[in-house]
Amino acid sequence: MLDNLTQRLAKAVKTIRGQARLSEENITEMMREVRMALLEADVALPVVKDFIARVKENALGQEVIGSLTPGQALVGVVHRELTELMGGAKAELNLATQPPAIILMAGLQGAGKTTTTAKLGKWLKERQKKKVLVVSCDVYRPAAIEQLKTVAAQAGIDFFPSEVGQKPAEIAAAALDYAKRHFHDVLFIDTAGRLAINDAMMAEIRELHARLKPIETLFVVDAMLGQDAVNTAKAFNEALPLTGIVLTKLDGDARGGAALSVRHVTGKPLKFAGVGEKLSGIEEFHPERMASRILGMGDILGLVEEAQRGVDHDKAQKFVKKMKSGKGFDLNDFKDQIGQMKKMGGMGALLDKMPAQFGAMAQQAGGQLGDQAIRRIEGIINSMTPTERARPEIIKASRKRRIAIGAGVQVQEVNRLLNQFEQTQKMMKQFSRGGMAKMMRGMQGLMGRGGIPGMPR
Repeated sequence: MLDNLTQRLAKAVKTIRGQARLSEENITEMMREVRMALLEADVALPVVKDFIARVKENALGQEVIGSLTPGQALVGVVHRELTELMGGAKAELNLATQPPAIILMAGLQGAGKTTTTAKLGKWLKERQKKKVLVVSCDVYRPAAIEQLKTVAAQAGIDFFPSEVGQKPAEIAAAALDYAKRHFHDVLFIDTAGRLAINDAMMAEIRELHARLKPIETLFVVDAMLGQDAVNTAKAFNEALPLTGIVLTKLDGDARGGAALSVRHVTGKPLKFAGVGEKLSGIEEFHPERMASRILGMGDILGLVEEAQRGVDHDKAQKFVKKMKSGKGFDLNDFKDQIGQMKKMGGMGALLDKMPAQFGAMAQQAGGQLGDQAIRRIEGIINSMTPTERARPEIIKASRKRRIAIGAGVQVQEVNRLLNQFEQTQKMMKQFSRGGMAKMMRGMQGLMGRGGIPGMPR
């Protein structure tokens, strides 16, 4: 996420290392790099100009105190201004109304509006224990209604049926009546999208808004549109009283400048960010945390929250005991840890929230431990007998051939998994003897030597 911007900003900071104080000369030098980095990330030019001017004003003449270097001091200023640029504080979803709270979803076709509707419904159900109903008012694209029905079922939320021949206002009224009678807490109205902004589209969604009086009107925009994302958001904001913005595909674009531009241009808060294709791939938007990630500081709080939600705490406690003792770590434990990581979004999702110094590890790991690679690892381990999982050292040539046939892979894949397991086992022993520093060195060695079955080497 925003990798190019992070790398360019890190390079810019290096240019003023070792200098005694922040001066107009070295700030101007760094701001030239920052300006290029922001423009390359597709941040809107007026936003860049305003941002650079504020950073210069706040940084000029600032004393470098304590153990701070000029680079660190300037990063502090940039961090504060980035946070302010994206809204300052997290904007909560407002549900403070008599149920059902109506949320109107707006956006162009292809922005991920229907999937985002299901993602938010799942998020509210799981995080806030809300009873959620969704309905599609997109009568122009028959697949849209079926798509919402499918993703609603996957998300475990209720779906109100609609048909192509109906009028959007009638569909919405019927869904609202149903939601009231069945005591739903939240009703999502998925509106029709178009390939471009047009008068008919805006008139229809304005009518829906006037009739329903939603407490939230969320604009869903594709972060990969770059400048067009900002222009589209501005047009919708002028036509509708938007209450918030959801950026989709933020993980799929190394530029992602829309995240820095949309809030500034529309004045409306970024409330959520789509960070993956899975229905669990949505996060609340925290401006301060996003600023930290952009500057290569990581999002440790976000990482902790993901761990708290995704980890089986009983298994985790048993695993910690094994780590402390340095004994008993076997392939069953190895499989469990991969499963826990899978619940937290995979290797890529975890490393994306870590500080920049772990970037090399992310690259060596292949960027992301995907579903296919995880299934392959699990398949290999599942093809082993209980004895082999508990005592991997007994797995020799004939056993490897049998396991490979059972898992449908080459013997080399089994060898690679066993090598990786040995490295992990050594890392666990290092941790039990020497703490986290040795563990991290062990992880780097693991990524570099053993690789991951099913991943590029």
